[in-house]
Amino acid sequence: MTGGAAKNDQGRLTEVAGLEQDRAQLGRSSTAERVADILRDRITEGFFPPGARLSEESIGGALGVSRNTLREAFRLLTHERLLVHELNRGVFVRVVTVEDLDDIYRVRTLVECAAVRSLGEGPYGAAATEAIAAIETAVQAGEAASEAREWQDLSTANIRFHQGIVALAGSPRTDELMRGVLAELRLVFHVMADPRRFYAPYLTRNRQIVEVLQSGDAPEAERLLRAYLEDARRQLSGAYAERIAEG
Repeated sequence: MTGGAAKNDQGRLTEVAGLEQDRAQLGRSSTAERVADILRDRITEGFFPPGARLSEESIGGALGVSRNTLREAFRLLTHERLLVHELNRGVFVRVVTVEDLDDIYRVRTLVECAAVRSLGEGPYGAAATEAIAAIETAVQAGEAASEAREWQDLSTANIRFHQGIVALAGSPRTDELMRGVLAELRLVFHVMADPRRFYAPYLTRNRQIVEVLQSGDAPEAERLLRAYLEDARRQLSGAYAERIAEG
């Protein structure tokens, strides 16, 4: 073995030194991310309302994960603005501010309208057609929930509708971004006294948007969506401010 080759081999050994000890961290990190996914979905679906304290003991026991893993999942969700840690009190589902709400809608308008705009002119490809079919399914679920007066299910269907809109972009990163944004938005809806008031009127508009998408008119769908989001922002912002002021 030449001196140069030996030196290169030694360099490679130095680069990987200690990686065996880090292997366990991969498992913990992966598990923590999966736990965060589960809790994020639970928040989105309304099982953990704003202000609720998350018990390490009960959640860790239910999921069968260690306290360290659960705390890492809490840290990830705190970074996403879904949870807050209060010293000597624990971890709580976050209560968003009116300013947060307005910013959430700015992000939604940017992302959702761009996703629709990305379709261009019809006819659309297979991926876009599949995404539109998922939007149609969400609209149907919302209509069924409204008929059954299942307002939490209606809320979930509405979230699925907007996730479907974002999926039109065909971007996993955009899907991931909006997943957190919509979970944060769900925290707003849980504070409202009358969820029917904030969901039912938009069912007709959801139906209109999906039918325009199915017709191949993306520009008109974007125009409808932009107006929809601005109307929702104004309505929710005023009502939410009143609700927060009431405590």
